[in-house]
Amino acid sequence: MTSAQRNAGSFRDPSGHVFESAGRIFRTINERARSDYETVRDKGVLTSAVEAGFLIESREIEKPQWKSGLERAAYVVEHPKIDFISYAYEWSFGALKAAALHHLDFQLHLLKQDAVLSDATAYNIQFVGSKPVFIDLLSVRPYREGEFWIGHRQFCEQFLNPLLLQSTLGIAHNTWFRGNLEGIPTADLARALPFKSCFSWNMLSQVILQAKLQAKATDAPDQAIQSAKKTRTLSRTAYEGMLRQLRNWIATLNPANTGKTVWGDYAKDNTYSSDEANEKRRFIAEFAAATRPNVMIDIGCNTGDYSVAALEGGANYVVGFDFDQRALDLAFSRSVEGGLKYQPLWLDASNPSPDQGWRQAERSGFSTRARVDGLIALAFEHHLAIAKNVPLPEVVNWLVDIAPVGVIEFVPKSDPTVQKMLALREDIFDDYTIETFSNALAQRGRIVKQEKVSQSGRTLFFYDRS
Repeated sequence: MTSAQRNAGSFRDPSGHVFESAGRIFRTINERARSDYETVRDKGVLTSAVEAGFLIESREIEKPQWKSGLERAAYVVEHPKIDFISYAYEWSFGALKAAALHHLDFQLHLLKQDAVLSDATAYNIQFVGSKPVFIDLLSVRPYREGEFWIGHRQFCEQFLNPLLLQSTLGIAHNTWFRGNLEGIPTADLARALPFKSCFSWNMLSQVILQAKLQAKATDAPDQAIQSAKKTRTLSRTAYEGMLRQLRNWIATLNPANTGKTVWGDYAKDNTYSSDEANEKRRFIAEFAAATRPNVMIDIGCNTGDYSVAALEGGANYVVGFDFDQRALDLAFSRSVEGGLKYQPLWLDASNPSPDQGWRQAERSGFSTRARVDGLIALAFEHHLAIAKNVPLPEVVNWLVDIAPVGVIEFVPKSDPTVQKMLALREDIFDDYTIETFSNALAQRGRIVKQEKVSQSGRTLFFYDRS
């Protein structure tokens, strides 16, 4: 019997764990969670949540079919595998907002069926394209009359506070959240907010007063515990009202200092002609048609032009990565509006997400997850080789490691973009040549095709190392 290996990030909840075996995903429901699981299952709560698009599908596995290592469970269910696992610190503002609204809408849906979520961690949400989906059915349990929303603080720190950081202060949440995996503490955000925030009831009640209560609890923990025992109840009406108030507020939030006109101009702002862009799209579509990758990564995806070209050519699913927040939000909106199997994510390629968390294995890093079927990296390599001083062969090796087939664009020094990058610094890049690039690529695999697509000498290379 094939054994199942427990996911390194699934250990905090004794109610059950996630396992993988031969590409299949299983979840155990342990004895301590049997009663709650059977209640919400038998009342149709889980089925309703799946049908409404809130919860990932699952099917119970008969005990004779259980994989080795799952024998102690009360139940075992199987989930469909998510094409690409991502984390909140890699999401754009738009994606984080969509995930927050999904969580609150799911809670409201559950309350109507006498059920709630036991926590509010952002790690329980994944994306299929631009569509969020809740992945932890063990967080769904029966509602208990008068109970308080115990996940409120977690929701604020992992959803609300990161959104407020960008909508109020214009600071993206990604690097802060990545450095503190539990989110952005309310006390820290409260210190950073301007005084005028006190005049907003939402900001006052959800951030400033919450920070004061947390500080009071830290200063007098015994008194805080006794007070919580007396007052920590909430009527169903108040519970629902709290969720709706947060939902209505979050729905109005937008990134600071980014108007639609600026974003629209940004999407069109590039240093190549429409003919060049069309040639690139044609090349990428032909590459995708020839290789048919199940999952492709687009490094430097910008607003998603070439990700879409890859999908139209035959790629099944594309994960785009970029550093620019405005471009990512445009890409995310594009995916939403088109219902695309396209997932744009934030990435600092010179400092990718590492393996981190407990035993440096709880959250997998970019290099661990980014092993896919195909790659495109257009107008990208010079941002590492020139802007970050990474040797060109190392850039090539890093990209080729991601996928066995791909297309990488080389941007020569004669290109206006590189000229601008070199304008205010010394040109120390003697080996930054198309010969160095092509030799490094040829050492890793076969160059199937190369094509010059601009007068400045930009060249696309189709490689195959499989």
